[in-house]
Amino acid sequence: MLTKRIIPCLDIKNGRTVKGVNFVNLRDAGDPVVLAKQYALNGADELVFLDISATQEARKTTRDMVLKIAEQVNIPFTVGGGISSVEDVDILLKNGADKISVNSSAIKRPELINELANKFGSQCVVVAIDAKQIDGTWKVHLAGGTIPTNLDLFVWAKEVEQRGAGEILFTSMDHDGTKNGFANEALSALSQELCIPIIASGGAGSKQHFIDAFKKGKADAALAASVFHFGDIPIIDLKQELKNNNIEVRL
Repeated sequence: MLTKRIIPCLDIKNGRTVKGVNFVNLRDAGDPVVLAKQYALNGADELVFLDISATQEARKTTRDMVLKIAEQVNIPFTVGGGISSVEDVDILLKNGADKISVNSSAIKRPELINELANKFGSQCVVVAIDAKQIDGTWKVHLAGGTIPTNLDLFVWAKEVEQRGAGEILFTSMDHDGTKNGFANEALSALSQELCIPIIASGGAGSKQHFIDAFKKGKADAALAASVFHFGDIPIIDLKQELKNNNIEVRL
């Protein structure tokens, strides 16, 4: 059985780690390089670094910070934000990223997923999908959740898989930062539709929420930010609790 992964997420804005609720009301959560090093030492399986305003501000992900973080960690490291070409990815991988995450650029030009998978391999390509429920259906949003589309979550996720993505990072905007639990029904439906791994994101507030994401949501990995950044849940304690509930993790 594959082990389930615990992934802290570093949302970066203006060089600092930030965290909000439902994608707004951001507050400072510390130095991303310091946080990354702590997570690598304290049992995180992977790290995700998202430059959350890169797309809106039409600039590239902060390469210097990617390099600084890569020098501090010995676990897989995914970078996203403002990536729109093979060239962008090439630079990030050379600066220490192990995988890249695309979101808005993939929706605007879906062929990008094929190009990245063909050039770097599917295992390198994570497609992030931010969605919220509108009139009972999950609709995908662009540009850090600021622009709604008519794209259905499940239709887009299937296309992403077919185009060669190796993994999907699904964030429920309705659950993000609320600490009320993950979107387990949507996660379960995604995991039944797709063959590639699903990373759950949005809503972690307790150890039980992670247990539910794996057992009810059938997620392959669970990503969280504030509960880790502000010390609510130490990763090693979380993993022990998962182990106690017969969920395979790397201790």
